[in-house]
Amino acid sequence: MRLLRTLLVFKLGFWTGLLAGAAVLQRAMPSRGDEESDEVRLVAALNGVQLKSRATAFRGGSMLSWLGGIAIDLREAELASGAHLDVTTLFGGIAIRVPAGWRVESNVHALAGGVAVEVPEPNDPGAPTLTLDGMAVFGGVAVGAKEPGAEHVAA
Repeated sequence: MRLLRTLLVFKLGFWTGLLAGAAVLQRAMPSRGDEESDEVRLVAALNGVQLKSRATAFRGGSMLSWLGGIAIDLREAELASGAHLDVTTLFGGIAIRVPAGWRVESNVHALAGGVAVEVPEPNDPGAPTLTLDGMAVFGGVAVGAKEPGAEHVAA
């Protein structure tokens, strides 16, 4: 019984600390960037962030998801050379949608989470390249390519 009580108190303390940390992070690091921004800093702590970029020279930026989710659509953005995104997720998720003609190089590592980059390799050797670095801890990062207007409709 004593072991059970100790485990329960530990678990309650762990989750309370995690939630309190996310709340502090949400106030300390607000998201920056809009649909016209060439560089973004998106933070989703205990909430969700959606962005549809129309940047004319998207350079990248950073994304942090802590008990939340980020969805960014880059299909209408133009990529600058050397574009780089730092992605980090802790008990959350990040979804990035890119046009089919982009090359995506992922250096994202997962710890009890997952990383899925499902972008077909472009035939053009000079295709724009987006580099991803970061970590997914008990969360996931998904990158997919689909042309604008080719949304999947469930029947």
